[in-house]
Amino acid sequence: MPQHANVLGHVFGGVILSMMDKTAAVAAIRHARGNCVTVSVDRVDFREPIHVGDLVVMKASVNYAGRTSMEVGVRVEAENMISGVRRHTNSCYVTFVAIDRNGKPVEVPQVIPETDLERRRYAAAIERRRRRLEERAAEETGRGSDGGAGAG
Repeated sequence: MPQHANVLGHVFGGVILSMMDKTAAVAAIRHARGNCVTVSVDRVDFREPIHVGDLVVMKASVNYAGRTSMEVGVRVEAENMISGVRRHTNSCYVTFVAIDRNGKPVEVPQVIPETDLERRRYAAAIERRRRRLEERAAEETGRGSDGGAGAG
């Protein structure tokens, strides 16, 4: 809608990020069958603009589940409703933790990949998780005078 766009008629990235987070949350909540909170969003590259009037299509899948956390992949496409042409505009991975009423982490069901595509997504998610954990450990041990803010 026009209120979601800049002067060029491109939808603001923040609007798309919000939609991606909500889409991913639905997948996480359905998998966990309970409340979930976003704990991280991996790199998001805006490949192509989404124009006012485009239909935004978001697809989400839970690629991996640990004990209390889940990685959800989100793919965003923009469809010109007149021509029917769809363009892949961006993707990202969002990590969620399932929580109880007191905000404490709770266990989630495991992901059991069945198709070749699901197995590829699962394996890639395990590798991304490994890298995230390594980065977190490096940040925790490398805190200096900046308090670990990562600003430089």
